[in-house]
Amino acid sequence: MEKVSGIGGLFFRARDPKALGNWYQQHLGVTLTPTSEGGTVWQQEAGPTAFSPFPETTKYFGDPNKVWMVNFRVHDLDKMVAQLRTAGIEVKDPESYPGIGSFARLHDPEGNPIELWQPS
Repeated sequence: MEKVSGIGGLFFRARDPKALGNWYQQHLGVTLTPTSEGGTVWQQEAGPTAFSPFPETTKYFGDPNKVWMVNFRVHDLDKMVAQLRTAGIEVKDPESYPGIGSFARLHDPEGNPIELWQPS
């Protein structure tokens, strides 16, 4: 069976797409999709990717009106959390799970849930 080779994009609605895109670029380093010829798209590193549908009643994402959550892999969760908190962004204290890694959660300026993951 032919399989997909990874996530090719994440597309979602935003009240202010430009401001939200700039927030992701400034605080998480996610390069925005180029709008002109010659620009390059964000290149993510190869690594594990979790793909997990959750029950529609889950409280894991927070706001029940939010139907998705993005999980970003990071090399150093403690440094990333410190960097975000220095910028005034509220981040829940990291939690560790043996054999899986450490996780921290936050929300972007429009309330979309984000999870940061430092794999074990």
